[in-house]
Amino acid sequence: MSLKDQIADDMKAAMRAKESDRLLTIRMLMAAIKQREVDERITLDDAGIVGIVDKLIKQRKDSITAFEAGGRADLAAKESAEVTVLQAYLPARMSADEVQAAINALVAELGASGPGDMGKVMGAAKTRLAGKAEMAQVSAAVKAALSK
Repeated sequence: MSLKDQIADDMKAAMRAKESDRLLTIRMLMAAIKQREVDERITLDDAGIVGIVDKLIKQRKDSITAFEAGGRADLAAKESAEVTVLQAYLPARMSADEVQAAINALVAELGASGPGDMGKVMGAAKTRLAGKAEMAQVSAAVKAALSK
């Protein structure tokens, strides 16, 4: 079963269970998927959907920090609940050690050395680790590997 089918099934289950908050979040995700498919005239595969989920989670986390800074705990809690629903659609994340090992191997494979090669390494890392690791964590690992 594709990730898109799983999301559709979860939406139906949320409707049946009358889980309005969960249903709202899943509908927002489906709308983002359909919007991207219509805009680019493509059918998204699982990797593309994971990219959208990653982007939505990042937006929610940014909103949470803004709401907490503004003293709006109620809105921060709503955004946090949405993050929890969205994280169910992400594949298992790599640990920090696994990310560092993958980056070290990638740096050796590309023959990169020094901070000037950061863009080259990050470009390759994005294609290999998309959906498997947070890009902020990957970026930190690349900086650490290239500063040696």
